[in-house]
Amino acid sequence: MTAHGAAGLRRTYLNLGLGELAAVVVFVVVRPGVAARLGDDGGPALWWAMTPLLVVLLQGSAYWLAARAWLPGSGRLGSPRRGTGRRGMPRPVALTYRAFRLLNPVLLAVCLAGLLLSGADGGALVVCLLVWAFGVLEYVNYFVVRLSYPVARWFALVGRRRTPALVRDVARTLGAPAAAGVVHPGADDAVHPGPDAGGGVRR
Repeated sequence: MTAHGAAGLRRTYLNLGLGELAAVVVFVVVRPGVAARLGDDGGPALWWAMTPLLVVLLQGSAYWLAARAWLPGSGRLGSPRRGTGRRGMPRPVALTYRAFRLLNPVLLAVCLAGLLLSGADGGALVVCLLVWAFGVLEYVNYFVVRLSYPVARWFALVGRRRTPALVRDVARTLGAPAAAGVVHPGADDAVHPGPDAGGGVRR
């Protein structure tokens, strides 16, 4: 990857990381207004619904911002991967995200139980369940199979079941197979090439 390409990719990762962080801020800021419309039981239920979403978004933001340091050409973090001379995700970070991948479903389940037991019903319950489901989608997108694609090509690309970039980075560092999804080379590689392809990003 050229220095110009690496710099562009770091900017992309910076934008992704700051974007997820901004989303967290927006959700926290608008929550009181939404909770007020949901009634007495809707407020606590909304916290149960939002908690896993905020946690996963913060994990995603931290990943994108930290990953800028081990992109090709940065040479700032991580040890060179065997046989490549290229640096990757530091092992402690990889172990942390592997733990997140296992613990996030537990958090989602606990928060769903809390939501259902909160006493919210009717429209408030529906809204909170939708927010909770958004958290599930974010978890899947980061830790299971990539769901984030340009809207115009979403239906054509989501069926390829690409492995998220975070999962691939963890697998490279820990030497484990990235079995969450399958990367199929194709037209999407030209539009959204991953770090190994020399530019762009696969979320």
